[in-house]
Amino acid sequence: MEFIGLQRQIWNNNLKSILLLIAFPLLILFGVYAFIYIVFNEDIEGSDVLYTKIAPIVFICVGIWFLIAYNVQESIIKSSSGAIGLDRNENPRVWNLTENLCISVGMKTPKLYIIDSPELNAFASGIDENSYAVTLTSGIISELNDRELEGVIAHELTHIRNKDVRLLIVSIVFVGIIGFTTDIILRSLLRGGRGKKQGSSGIKLLLLALVISIIVYFFTVIFKFALSRKREYLADAGAVEMTKDAHALASALEKISRKSDLEVESQDLKQLFIENSPQNSISFLSLFGGLFASHPPIKKRIKILREGI
Repeated sequence: MEFIGLQRQIWNNNLKSILLLIAFPLLILFGVYAFIYIVFNEDIEGSDVLYTKIAPIVFICVGIWFLIAYNVQESIIKSSSGAIGLDRNENPRVWNLTENLCISVGMKTPKLYIIDSPELNAFASGIDENSYAVTLTSGIISELNDRELEGVIAHELTHIRNKDVRLLIVSIVFVGIIGFTTDIILRSLLRGGRGKKQGSSGIKLLLLALVISIIVYFFTVIFKFALSRKREYLADAGAVEMTKDAHALASALEKISRKSDLEVESQDLKQLFIENSPQNSISFLSLFGGLFASHPPIKKRIKILREGI
């Protein structure tokens, strides 16, 4: 794997991740403006005036909501894994591999956790140095050799170095805000239709709001998954930069691909896994060329590693 190509891959993925992250608040702005513009019967001047008054209120509410959900989401992800602390005396091999990698790049060693499962998977979590952690299944520890396991750990450490968990939680929260808003509008519409408490104009406004929110939600979901896929490619590249061993990570991914279906309570947690391929996603969404997949096809990742970035 050529060093210049590796750096280009990192730079490209970082740029695309930043652009995708910017897209979330822009979509919220678009949704608010589209609703006001249509309600004002395409009166540009009138809609602009109202928009400048409403947009700040919307962003303040979204900001407060975001801060609360951001902190709660990390706790949900952490508690839903069922992981326990990885004992240093019982697993010196994992600790030594992790500490050596951390020393090589000058980073603080994260906490290590283990999930008692024969499946092969791993993930990084945490939003700051006090909460950074790498979690491995017992299956991945026992079935991978040292070089392969080192590649997997390096992949997860790269996620930590690049603040990927923080980025992912940001995207999850934004999508959650839009999804919750869409659900509230839909419930209000159904209640209004059954009880006939809303006038025809009220029903039309709710329908308009629902259509716009569904469109915005659709694109935020696509952006969230696109962001997640880009971070996986970047983590693969970062792992190779750490270990200088692309083939070891490729070999690890090949083994993981055959036995990675780890069941957990939270679907958001699965987006953190080193492997959560489209075939493990909802079959209907998998028909859309991987747009709704949180990870790129593992065969493609292996091919890139084998052939060199």
